[in-house]
Amino acid sequence: MRASLSITSLKLVDGTVDARVDAKMTYKFSPSSLSLLKDCPRCFWLNFNKSIKHPETIFPSLPSGMDKILKEHFDRFMKKGELPPELQQLNGEVKLFDNEELLKVWRSNFKGIQWTDKKGNLIHGAIDNLLKKGKKLIVLDYKTRGFPLKEDTHEHYQDQMDIYNFLLRKNGYETEDYTYLLFYHPSKVHENGDVEFHKDLVKIKVNIKNAENIFKKAIQVLESDIPAPSEECGFCKWVEVCNCEIK
Repeated sequence: MRASLSITSLKLVDGTVDARVDAKMTYKFSPSSLSLLKDCPRCFWLNFNKSIKHPETIFPSLPSGMDKILKEHFDRFMKKGELPPELQQLNGEVKLFDNEELLKVWRSNFKGIQWTDKKGNLIHGAIDNLLKKGKKLIVLDYKTRGFPLKEDTHEHYQDQMDIYNFLLRKNGYETEDYTYLLFYHPSKVHENGDVEFHKDLVKIKVNIKNAENIFKKAIQVLESDIPAPSEECGFCKWVEVCNCEIK
């Protein structure tokens, strides 16, 4: 969240000048912060406008560790101009994105790929990888799970994938109308102790309009009065039970 100031000078009747400072809030979003909007608009509003956040929980380190070694694994194949075994079914159709410097920036959680609207509101995202198909790019995202996929597992990542493609297009890049999710989950432990992971490559359609609507709704909610408590939000229920008031 960021604040910007604008100074408006008003000439009064007596000829003096009254300089007034108008504080205009601008916001910085990511796919993860925007997911709170869907969970609870009230908590989303409080997070950005009042800096009242959900209590922090312990984040499992395994996904982060897997993310790091998977990027290193894919980069080794990228430097050889080859696809890794997980993507062999796409061999001849696509190549790994090979602009290492740009990929390093886009992978950064602190910068990523960004776009700012006319009011100064910024949205950014850190991608895992990209594929090239002719002149078009295809987002490739790694996901680590503890269990096999369910029929609707990929649907939980639709907004994230739509936002990544939205950002690429806003930065002047062409993308395909689909993206790939590459899931890993442990399936077997061998006698020597090595853990084997099962891989699932899932292709999903991209909906850029969905990303645009999420961004617009986020601004609309934040620039309005605080939303009512959500009946499905555990944090809102907790406040109500404790008879607390947030002003």
